Amino acid sequence: MGDASPYTITKDENEMNRSQYDFDVIIIGGGPSGLMSAVAASSQGARVCLVEKGGKLGRKLIISGGGRCNVTNAKEQDELIKQMPGNGRFMYSALTQFGNREIMQFFEGLGVALKEEDRGRMFPVTDKAVTVAQALIDLLKRQNVTIRLNSPVQEVLYENGRTAGILLQTGEKLSAPCVIIAVGGCSVPQTGSTGDGYAWAKAAGHTVTDLYPTEVPLTANDSFIRDKTLQGLSLRDVTMTLYAPNGKKINTQEGDMIFTHFGLSGPASLRMGHYVSTSQRKYGAIPLSLTLDLMPAKSKDEINAESWQLLEEQPKKAVKNVLKGYLPERIIPLLLSLSGISEDTTYSHMKKQDWASFAGIIKAFPLTITGTLSLEEAFITGGGVSVKEIDPRTMRSKLMDGLYFAGEVMDVHAHTGGYNITIAFSSGHSAGTHSAEEALEFFCENNV
Repeated sequence: MGDASPYTITKDENEMNRSQYDFDVIIIGGGPSGLMSAVAASSQGARVCLVEKGGKLGRKLIISGGGRCNVTNAKEQDELIKQMPGNGRFMYSALTQFGNREIMQFFEGLGVALKEEDRGRMFPVTDKAVTVAQALIDLLKRQNVTIRLNSPVQEVLYENGRTAGILLQTGEKLSAPCVIIAVGGCSVPQTGSTGDGYAWAKAAGHTVTDLYPTEVPLTANDSFIRDKTLQGLSLRDVTMTLYAPNGKKINTQEGDMIFTHFGLSGPASLRMGHYVSTSQRKYGAIPLSLTLDLMPAKSKDEINAESWQLLEEQPKKAVKNVLKGYLPERIIPLLLSLSGISEDTTYSHMKKQDWASFAGIIKAFPLTITGTLSLEEAFITGGGVSVKEIDPRTMRSKLMDGLYFAGEVMDVHAHTGGYNITIAFSSGHSAGTHSAEEALEFFCENNV
């Protein structure tokens, strides 16, 4: 877990007097950031209590990465931050302390072998997220972390400008000089992320920025979406580009996608969800134009030439049959229709200018994006506790002594691909380490 803290808690004279507090550090939330916070704090020798309102730890971790848990991304740090459109620079210091390399070393040290897949994504060799979650839980047990399940928190207690502990909904109080809020945002509420942390942050004087869905599927109102013409069709390695109402390019994403009954999903679409959400917050809830480049590796002229050659080689065949194998069969009729070409047209009746239009549609297949799915249906919450009020090195509140934040509850988020869980682990490690340090300092200074 890195170098030992200069404030590592030991069984000295002061520790004997800490008994008036139930714990040194209380962590609220048993997701990725909470689990790592507990690991880091207990590694420093702190008496740690991990409080989870549900009956199971790591629920969001277990469903992440399609149930395989994309634990981090192997790209260089600068590239990691580029993939964090929500205040990524805030994570620079935490990633320097405990970044993707340290995350990989940490899990491999626990016996969780990892493998690298496309775009730098790191997964457990078992392809099971439960492997990752169980390794963390087992470590917490070995490090004597007190785990309280089915224990919803009513409020975080503050006294004389610092945290004093927490009040459970049962009325039970647990005392500690340091508290870490790691309860996530409002997305995927079935995992327990229902926005509880925002009220506790506000009670400490923190600002909570506007919340919005990010890493979220897109909605569209084109007739072929409404008619479910392409529902279930997956496309690999496309490029999608989003445009502002004035026609200016907003963002481009590359990767895989899938047509749904409501619009678009899949990795590229989820990443674009951030830019649709932020654009509609800027321009209002108005439709936005989006185009798909179905063959980004080829130019329009190359597509025009090679597809025209296919027609020449099979002059008696209807164009819809000539194109089978060149394009996904289900999308061919729609592409031809958008180009003004009849499906049964043969080579001898094809006009070159019409065919050039067809190549243009392949390079810029148009959609009208009406928005995204709801915040609850998003994978990640945009917005949260303002990072301007959090120390980026320690994750410590600048407004309340003893208060720390970790993970999605903060106004920081990333694209899919192992980046968000990297934020969770990195910020959790920082919060856990430094909260344990602060707890010891508190006891030393107050001779508690």
